[in-house]
Amino acid sequence: MNRTLLITGASSGIGAACAIRGAASGTHLLLHYGANREGVEEVADTARIAGAEVTLIQADVGKSDDITRLGRESAEASDPSLPLHLINNAGVVDQTATIADMTPDRLHRMFGINTIGAILVAREAVALMRRGQGGGGIVNVSSTAARKGMGGQYIDYAASKGAIDTFTIGLADELAPEGIRVNGVRPGLIETDIHAKGGEPDRLSKIGGTPPLGRPGTAQEVADAILWLLSDGASYVTRTIVDVAGGR
Repeated sequence: MNRTLLITGASSGIGAACAIRGAASGTHLLLHYGANREGVEEVADTARIAGAEVTLIQADVGKSDDITRLGRESAEASDPSLPLHLINNAGVVDQTATIADMTPDRLHRMFGINTIGAILVAREAVALMRRGQGGGGIVNVSSTAARKGMGGQYIDYAASKGAIDTFTIGLADELAPEGIRVNGVRPGLIETDIHAKGGEPDRLSKIGGTPPLGRPGTAQEVADAILWLLSDGASYVTRTIVDVAGGR
């Protein structure tokens, strides 16, 4: 399939898995990264071996000017006659905390990247989809935290992802008349470095076996769900949020 995949947060974890799983001849990967240039270059090398064309784009998705530039560079690099799909994956977590620990700086960072940044990235992607006749689709990466609340742990992260769920539903309604499908995935306990970034590198060793399927998931399993949602096999699927959480 000839298409363009714009993947934010592609230097590691789920974003990197999407890039590697989605790499193929005829696919142009626009791989966004924040600070991890080494990581995204490794992903790009693997994708190129699989036959994909790759363009790397650096941006801080917590800054609106950077997101505008991300859109501009994506437009310059991509073919408007081909469908463009967005995997809206970039996000952050913070140290575990309770409501008493919440500060304006922490909340502004969390929502600035996870919610506002994701919405603005989607705005840029939709503008690219509207340039020609290619169309495309969007998958927003949420979290099961959005429906669990994560009290005493990551309530701000959960709230930022809850907003993404609502945004997914609204944007799907808005874009359906144009044939642009918008869906989401909610990963559960997944083997990525997000747990270490949240100050709990041993989190999966403690609770990774608690989902009904008895194990944590992999970034590749989440990537497969995302890529299916962007495929012709999901051509009648929109306004849907898929849990990839082992039943958790």
